[in-house]
Amino acid sequence: MSEPTTGGRANGARAVSGEDEVVDLCRDLIRMDTSNYGDHSGPGERKAAEYVAEKLAEVGLEPKIFESHPGRASTVARIQGEDPSRPALLIHGHTDVVPANAQDWTHHPFSGEIADGCLWGRGAVDMKDMDAMTLAVVRDRLRSGRRPPRDIVLAFLADEEAGGKFGARYLVDKHPDLFEGVTEAISEVGGFSFTVNEQLRLYLVETAQKGMHWMKLTVDGSAGHGSMIHKDNAITELSEAVGRLGRHKFPVRVTKTLRHFLDELGDALGTELDPENMDETLAKLGGIAKLIGASLQNTANPTQLGAGYKVNVIPGQATAHVDGRFLPGYEEEFLADLDRILGPNVKREDVHADKALETTFDGALVDAMQMALQAEDPIARAVPYMLSAGTDAKSFDDLGIRGFGFAPLKLPPELDFAGMFHGVDERVPVDGLKFGVRVLDRFIDAS
Repeated sequence: MSEPTTGGRANGARAVSGEDEVVDLCRDLIRMDTSNYGDHSGPGERKAAEYVAEKLAEVGLEPKIFESHPGRASTVARIQGEDPSRPALLIHGHTDVVPANAQDWTHHPFSGEIADGCLWGRGAVDMKDMDAMTLAVVRDRLRSGRRPPRDIVLAFLADEEAGGKFGARYLVDKHPDLFEGVTEAISEVGGFSFTVNEQLRLYLVETAQKGMHWMKLTVDGSAGHGSMIHKDNAITELSEAVGRLGRHKFPVRVTKTLRHFLDELGDALGTELDPENMDETLAKLGGIAKLIGASLQNTANPTQLGAGYKVNVIPGQATAHVDGRFLPGYEEEFLADLDRILGPNVKREDVHADKALETTFDGALVDAMQMALQAEDPIARAVPYMLSAGTDAKSFDDLGIRGFGFAPLKLPPELDFAGMFHGVDERVPVDGLKFGVRVLDRFIDAS
């Protein structure tokens, strides 16, 4: 790596800080439409990858762009630490976003508008905010000659929103040398705040993720004329099975992460929490209730139906798609439950499957998170939680890299943070971005 360059404003003005530029960095990224439709029909991530590479090169790094498919590009760079003999840290984020319909939004999803104290746009929390915070911190540190204590690998990845095949999965499979020596990682959907009261603010750090079975269900029947009595109707059979599945309530299962979270929350609330009776507790959790509620049990949500081509023709086949998620340690139980609920006439096949993850909430990296948060928010307490979805951490787990969700944001209590992910009017508080820069900077020093 070449020596960091010196940055600053003309005529002797103070140097540009990470807090100064994080909002502009995030706006620039939001204004790049990197919508991922899952079939390469979108614009791809190449423009964002080039932008990130340029910003890293400006401060003396030598980033590389890896294009796994035309337009599907990721950027990777390595910062040499003060002690390169120590295990390295990976900070990774993705630059693709889910699509957005502009007609549904208060502000255009790719305009990067600032209103009501927030930066609005697709990717504002998922996850161009973390991308921008990472860029801002790295640029600030290298401009001022502050190397991290150990090597840091930066990865800005393609395709996370469609499973990571053309991003993290591609790099892990084809270029594992990029992550040589890396033992730990931080990324998205963690480190955000939940205000309990005036004396305590919890910051949820993601230490576990549900596994995934995206499934196609198929029922074959006999085609025929719509006017006839027909006992072998594929649509009827499939609809009944999908209805059973959609209404089924899977049992609560207490994972290590859930038990730790409930113990911490119970201590904060001054009461013992029963995982089997969570309705009252969830009602107190505001914007994080959806996230926590989904970590209590396996889930299987029907998302698509398909059958037939004409009103007076009974089709010979009907299909449905289901988004299935299972808790760590409960995959076999989940699949057995599915087959029992669906019945013998429904064929089930995976469209995409991935493992569950769970790590413990301890160690020097967790201590660094807690320290960095409390330094910027004296009433902060870091607690573990399980993400109901999945991230690129699953790919990096194959390299033995222990992953955490830690994209620190101090949020106003009234913000429906969980609703921002893939939702309409996605936005992030401007002050939250600046808070995240300060916390990440401290975290790097302590890690």
